[in-house]
Amino acid sequence: MSVGVINLRVDEKLPSCLPPSGCCNQPSPIRVACFNESSASRNTFSSSAYTQMSLDRPAQKWGAIRSMLALAPLFLALPLCTLYQQFTLPTPNVHPYDPQTGLPHPSEAIILSYAKFLSEDIGYRTPGTREHAEADAWMVVKAEEVRRLCEEIVIKEKGRKLECEVWRQEGSGSHRFDMMNARLYKTYVNLSNIIIRISDGTERGKASAVLINAHVDSTLPSPGAADDGLAVGVMLECARVLVETKGWEPTHSIIFLFNNAEESLQDGSHLFSTQHPIASTVRAVVNLEAAGTTGPELLFQATSEEMIEAYSHVPRPYGTIYANEIFSSGVLLSDTDFRQFEYYLNVTGLDMAVVGNSYMYHMRGDLVENIQPGVAQHMAENSLALLRFLSSDKSPIPRLEHGFARPRTVFFTNLGLFFIYSFTMAKIMYVTLFAASLFLVWATGVRRVWTALGAVISALVGGLIAANGLAFVMTNILHKGMSWFRAEYFPIILYCPAAVVGALITQVLFSRTGSDQTLEKPILAALLLFQSGLAAVGQLFNVGSSAAPFLGATGMLAALGVDALLARSRGISHANGEAKVNGNDIDKTAKKRMLSTSTYSDVSLWAYAIAMVIPLTTGPQLLAATLVVFVPLTGRIGGDAPSEFIIASIVTVLGAFMVSFGVPFAHRFGPAALRRALIFAILALGVVIAFFYNQAPFDRQHQKRLFVIHMEDLVTQEQHLHIAAADGAPGFDDLVHDIADKFGADSTPPKAIIMDDYINDWDALYPFSAFLSPFKIDLPLAHAYDAPWPIEERFSVTAVNDTIDVVQAGTRTLTIRIDHPGIIWTVIAFDAHVLEWTLDNNPPDEFARHHIKEASFYGTDTWAVTMTIKLPTVEDGESAATSMDTSLKIDFVGIQEKRMWPGKKAESDGGQAMKLFKEFDAWIEEKTGGTVDAMLLGCVRGETVV
Repeated sequence: MSVGVINLRVDEKLPSCLPPSGCCNQPSPIRVACFNESSASRNTFSSSAYTQMSLDRPAQKWGAIRSMLALAPLFLALPLCTLYQQFTLPTPNVHPYDPQTGLPHPSEAIILSYAKFLSEDIGYRTPGTREHAEADAWMVVKAEEVRRLCEEIVIKEKGRKLECEVWRQEGSGSHRFDMMNARLYKTYVNLSNIIIRISDGTERGKASAVLINAHVDSTLPSPGAADDGLAVGVMLECARVLVETKGWEPTHSIIFLFNNAEESLQDGSHLFSTQHPIASTVRAVVNLEAAGTTGPELLFQATSEEMIEAYSHVPRPYGTIYANEIFSSGVLLSDTDFRQFEYYLNVTGLDMAVVGNSYMYHMRGDLVENIQPGVAQHMAENSLALLRFLSSDKSPIPRLEHGFARPRTVFFTNLGLFFIYSFTMAKIMYVTLFAASLFLVWATGVRRVWTALGAVISALVGGLIAANGLAFVMTNILHKGMSWFRAEYFPIILYCPAAVVGALITQVLFSRTGSDQTLEKPILAALLLFQSGLAAVGQLFNVGSSAAPFLGATGMLAALGVDALLARSRGISHANGEAKVNGNDIDKTAKKRMLSTSTYSDVSLWAYAIAMVIPLTTGPQLLAATLVVFVPLTGRIGGDAPSEFIIASIVTVLGAFMVSFGVPFAHRFGPAALRRALIFAILALGVVIAFFYNQAPFDRQHQKRLFVIHMEDLVTQEQHLHIAAADGAPGFDDLVHDIADKFGADSTPPKAIIMDDYINDWDALYPFSAFLSPFKIDLPLAHAYDAPWPIEERFSVTAVNDTIDVVQAGTRTLTIRIDHPGIIWTVIAFDAHVLEWTLDNNPPDEFARHHIKEASFYGTDTWAVTMTIKLPTVEDGESAATSMDTSLKIDFVGIQEKRMWPGKKAESDGGQAMKLFKEFDAWIEEKTGGTVDAMLLGCVRGETVV
């Protein structure tokens, strides 16, 4: 219904459509402004007339349902279109040459054929295994093919400056690898790398290079199609396309490093960085990884402004400062070869990885059939564009010859566009936005902003409390924790209703029953000030992720600005504090009431439409990208980790950003509507809880990780089955007891183990074993059981070149020799005060627990470490020569190379471990319906005193 304003003199005859008397006091949809001839001016309203005209009879507005229906197309379309754009992949190329132009381009079909050969034809390429050696030989062949192709093309294209060189590097070394608050020392023997360098053939062109890296090996329980066979194929295709591109000549050389020992804790990249002769020419690094099988590869680490600018040249950018800061903060306990390049070569670079569907990360399901079409094409096209730019005469490589500075750059991808600006520019923009927000709130006369700010903060806090309260209920009362695990979007369905309930409860407390004055517009203003202030303060402290509230505040500023213009067009304005209607002055009494009431006046739906755009485009991208990483991650961060509460908090905080406009909108229709909305939200929450109460966390595509070790003790001749999980989902204890009943010794229950540095049964997985919640099951010993090998072939630890100086120095110098025929990934652990050793120059200057972990090429079965240790102090009155204990107790453990399931099931040695694994694998499949992926390792342990 429209409202009109008719200007009449008091003595004029009323229109026939109006009541015959009391025109200014009669209820009517048409408001009449009654002028008084005795007023000082005909343009001045009487306060009583204005009161009836525009205060007591506000314009009729749309109801809640009609308003929500009007906004629904935006609310649904913006996130869907955004997510479609975010996760859309390019059409895979089948042929190596463009059918129209005949020019070479990356072929996904070829890339996946390489990944399939590595992961299925060769298989599990764990360092130290036969398969690992086969992959090494295959890689040498592929590198030589590139070199020959290069030579053939140079012959055809006379005068073209192009040279391809190939190395197979082999070497031994050691390095310290600290992770998860654990100190670990790595040593490796005869490991290898395959390197291709493409240059213009000149010394100048070879002097500075960009390095691109992928690893050929795979980890213990995985065939490694995506991780990292996919990246190996991408690099080979990039090399082919560059070489075959007519006339292409690199200004700066490109080094393709196919390192063959990343999963053994970055030994291959350490070997190249510290021992290869061309390592010193590297100025920048592009590292390719995979922790998943779907979606675009994510730029999650960029360490200089130059490399971020270089990334802006890729055709399909997908990277943000948010991921960069999360990864660099250490919240994600993950690492890549980039660590070694950065530490030993002091170079900058980009770290990129496929992260979608990381449920299959380091599991049997990492197969080509599970790699989404377009993933390889996306990575290849972006990598190729980077290599072309970084090797060109426009490259920042020359500026990086003398070092680099850590980035002070904001960057993010939004709707396929890559935005990049400096921290200085960010500070200027964000502070300016905050100042503009303050001005707009002041200019529009919005009041009770502090109260509204309290409502905004209360909504966020209430949402967090309610969501985490539900997390507590699901975990500790209903015992249905992680029921959302098998779909990245499930946590949104579970925790958003809880957050809404918590937020609405707080808003009910701020609503005024019986009043037509709402906090709608003040909350919009408070949201603007909160987000713009948060962005400004955060950026002043150099938090690049402050871009998120900045974007939200930008949309809110535009919305409130448009609303102010619309209010003026309706005839209501506050110019310099003077209230006017249609340009006419209002007397002081009417002005006071108008200013007060207009603070709580209706907000145009157009303002909400504008305010929704940025949150509903930026928010879904942030929330989706975060959940894609964190939801599968909860399946491998340990049973003690507060997974439920982490996910609940992520959904609440990012969801609050995405629908920040919902708080003022909740006040739009008054307290009664707010209470009805709360009741509806509570009912919806009840339905959601009932749904997730009946959900199982795992299925065949989203499996539970089960770690199983068959351990043979060389000292006691006992055998045990060690079972562990890396998640907090319910049901693990019951599963362990079922395993014990099926495979354990009679009448012997499983024993829960509290993991610490002295539980060496799990040292083959150290330091990641800290995540595990293990049990130990006694196994019945077969009557025909004998020691695993003859004495002369047995896993042993001895001391050689042993010198003890008890009297003068109080030290012992010795070489610990480890012989491990048929054993890989050996680990020794001991307690000592090490003064010096051959591992590094900085052993801790104290008596401490030490872990040394080995990786060697197939067929290498001996390694050693030389050290000098401080002997215990002799008590007063005792003879040093007779009373000092010079012995050293060493625990040792390793994995039997031919006793890993399923990697070695085709060549089982028929031992007890493999027989048990075969039966166990079939039983667990039937027992759990394929919802468990078991890593089955045959290990051997012992202890000795030297």
